[in-house]
Amino acid sequence: MMWENQSSVSEFLLLGISIRPEQQGVFFALFLGMYLTTVLGNLLIILLIRLDSRLHTPMYFFLSQLAFTDVSFSSVTIPKMLRNLHTQDQSISYVGCVTQMFFFIFFGCIDNLLLGVMAYDRYVAICHPLYYTTIMKESLCFSLVGGSWLFSCSSAMSHTLSLSLLSFCAVNTIPHFFCDLATLLKLSCSDTSLNELVILTVGALGILIPLIGILVSYARIGISILRVPSTKGICKALSTCGSHLSVVFLFYGTIMVLYIFPSSNNSNDKDIIASMMYTVVTPMLNPFIYSLRNRDVKGALGRLLRRDIFFSR
Repeated sequence: MMWENQSSVSEFLLLGISIRPEQQGVFFALFLGMYLTTVLGNLLIILLIRLDSRLHTPMYFFLSQLAFTDVSFSSVTIPKMLRNLHTQDQSISYVGCVTQMFFFIFFGCIDNLLLGVMAYDRYVAICHPLYYTTIMKESLCFSLVGGSWLFSCSSAMSHTLSLSLLSFCAVNTIPHFFCDLATLLKLSCSDTSLNELVILTVGALGILIPLIGILVSYARIGISILRVPSTKGICKALSTCGSHLSVVFLFYGTIMVLYIFPSSNNSNDKDIIASMMYTVVTPMLNPFIYSLRNRDVKGALGRLLRRDIFFSR
């Protein structure tokens, strides 16, 4: 009720992607296929880690958390976009829009923090292998994941509460396929200085903390490898960190394009494409990146398939 009282706008219109009517069926099938691939691929990663005892390690515990977050992150925006494409109904209620924004920030922040946690895990594994099991205890792993969820919830709640104080007067058209915080602030007819302060403090911490952790972790890993240069050591480091680095470049690369190097007000298509990269494409590619470049995951998949074939006979 508080949200409704703060605004005379009862719903917003999500303009989404500029698609011709005759092409909507093709794009609906494309995005539906990408979403199903994201869900099935990440659920398969979670299933393999759950069923194979060889994968019951901190690294794969964090990977299972990332896979779950990727499914949730995609589910916040894609089903609504698919519904809009299918029904031609672009409307979303005010409460629904704010709720979507909350969970988008929530799961996006968890993604950021988990990437930082996974970088720290790789640092300990490569730079302190003898003390890995001592440092990366089960209690620490749960604390790191629990802290990520708690911080993300606090971050999303702070943005949501500050947004609920704003008023939206007449304009209710969102030139995006989901309720993006920055776009909503532009539509408000209230003073958004408090919201901008929250973004600079809480929002920036959610990106800067994991990014600094990733940079420091891989700097230490690089220094450790250079101290005792060997082909075997380099290959081991690449096999251990290659998948994670690929995901980091994909995720942070698109975020930098979208938020650090923003486009002009007239080029919404570029912003939408960049948003598509980290909300649709990156979560879909993560299972392939981790499975194709990871012997343990491929081995677990092979053992699962052989076991199913054996029991089906």
